[in-house]
Amino acid sequence: MNKLLRMLFLAILSATTAIAAPAADTSFSVIPAPLHIQAGKGSFPLTPQTRILVEAGSKDLQHVATELAAGIRRQSGLQLPVGALGKMTPVNAIVLRLQADTLGNEGYRLTVRPGLATASASKPAGVFYAAQTILQLLPAGPSKSPVLPAVTIADKPRFGWRGLMLDVGRYYYPVDYIKQYIDYMAMHKLNTFHWHLTEDHGWRIEIKKYPRLTAVSAWRNGTQFTNNRVNDHPHGGFYTQEEVKEVVAYAQSKFITVVPEIEMPGHSLSALAAYPELSCTGGPFEMPVKWGIQKDVYCAGNDKTFAFLEDVLTEVAALFPGETIHIGGDECPKDRWKACNRCQQRIKANNLKDEHELQSYFITRIEKFLQTKGKRIIGWDEILEGGLAPNAAVMSWRGTKGGIEAARLLHPVVMTPNNFMYFDYYQGETYLEPYCIGGFLPLRKVYEYEPVPAELNAEEAKFILGVQGNVWCEFIHSPEKSNYMTFPRAAAMAETGWSSAGRKNWEDFTRRMESQYLRYDQAGIGYATSAYNVMFKIETDSVRNKALVTLQTDCYRPNIRYTTNGNEPTAASAQYSQPFEVDLPVNVKAAVFQHNRVRGQVSGTAILRKTAR
Repeated sequence: MNKLLRMLFLAILSATTAIAAPAADTSFSVIPAPLHIQAGKGSFPLTPQTRILVEAGSKDLQHVATELAAGIRRQSGLQLPVGALGKMTPVNAIVLRLQADTLGNEGYRLTVRPGLATASASKPAGVFYAAQTILQLLPAGPSKSPVLPAVTIADKPRFGWRGLMLDVGRYYYPVDYIKQYIDYMAMHKLNTFHWHLTEDHGWRIEIKKYPRLTAVSAWRNGTQFTNNRVNDHPHGGFYTQEEVKEVVAYAQSKFITVVPEIEMPGHSLSALAAYPELSCTGGPFEMPVKWGIQKDVYCAGNDKTFAFLEDVLTEVAALFPGETIHIGGDECPKDRWKACNRCQQRIKANNLKDEHELQSYFITRIEKFLQTKGKRIIGWDEILEGGLAPNAAVMSWRGTKGGIEAARLLHPVVMTPNNFMYFDYYQGETYLEPYCIGGFLPLRKVYEYEPVPAELNAEEAKFILGVQGNVWCEFIHSPEKSNYMTFPRAAAMAETGWSSAGRKNWEDFTRRMESQYLRYDQAGIGYATSAYNVMFKIETDSVRNKALVTLQTDCYRPNIRYTTNGNEPTAASAQYSQPFEVDLPVNVKAAVFQHNRVRGQVSGTAILRKTAR
């Protein structure tokens, strides 16, 4: 049988099998998927007489109840009063309570039956996550009556670190947006906000002992917008210590820990522009306007460098109550150290082999200092080079190799490999997406990531703390684009971090995302609709001058319409059901339709005798 015909036969067989498969459970649309969820009988319509009740004297539960009431009001317009739980059995109420349980600090139990919903957990964070689930059980979309379906849920997260990183070093975002970003994280039961505060191109946190860090280092004369264009408009900004406290407190109210990142020894040119004596050459330096790794870094042979960083970290440690401070450690060129007499003297004096061990010396010295402040360090996986600091945690970003190595050394690891967790990468065909730094990371690929490498044994696997998505902002210059790049991929990452591996199901996730998109609309999140854009898989037969065209998306059971004459598809165009054969050359266009309108964008490809794909 001709190869192309065999492929066509197998594709049709596969499509038939997929259609015959049992449908996913369509009862609920909770993201991330709970550990255990079971439908009950009936429902609980919320009315103006419904109350949210908490145990008297619990400020934490009172806060969660107030947050829940605000969420219900935003989604349905219904204002529910918050009151104290009495001795009588409550009726027509949502009850929030603390009680001993085996589901851990973030786990919860939720039971909904007609007239009563009860959420319980051993810690307030668990009750907060139960409240987020209650909001997701309400019907999504406009003009929906606030009705909770009867259900029983027992839930807890798989990992303790479920994070998002926002790079404000390269582009400053105002406090109001940072708070909004934290709100969006809370929607997804994420618990760690990694705040990338310093970079070659901007220093964003006030350090009172070193005022030039905000007078000089927080500002630059332009910004590179594409590979070839620099916008000459000045850009900058920083967060005062009072604003930092405000953000930290706001995050705590959502049970989110803020992890600050102060980059060292590389990615530090902004600090050197203000204090050039901390460099190997003495400067002078200008704030860079083009992206790229800078060769000028902190001088590792100068004790003034460590005095400066200890002063900075003393102020930082006082602002962030969490136990972890990120010290960067990535992409540090060794050129200046190799030519620096003081750095070379440091190597000799400490019997170090080379500049990689000098970096390990640098990181270890910082670690020892932060331990005096009750803090532990985490750094990018380059901190493994030259020897890992004794108590350091590692963020594995250059794939999974660094995470595997650190876990085998029995060090804590956060998995954030760039090929699965870098949300500054394209999430669809480049001609349909805003300009990005490069790479390709569609929604499906984020969802398919498994954070525990198969190479680890059971004991080593215990050191995988969790997973994190990163939003690097070289080419993300507005809150709108930040939201577009983050969502919905953060939802896929959140389910990877929360749900057990056995609970993950791609088709059911896309089904639940249909409701999540409505919630995004209601919350005003300008998310990417790239999951609805059609992607083409082309197999050509140059002998027969034909091609087999497969259309696919990252959305739930799409209604794909297509044309083969170069015209824009309409709701009346041919409906895609299985791979189809075309004569070459041909210009195929396709789009997903919902309610007779294009959802996403129209995709197209011209197929000649030899495909470029």
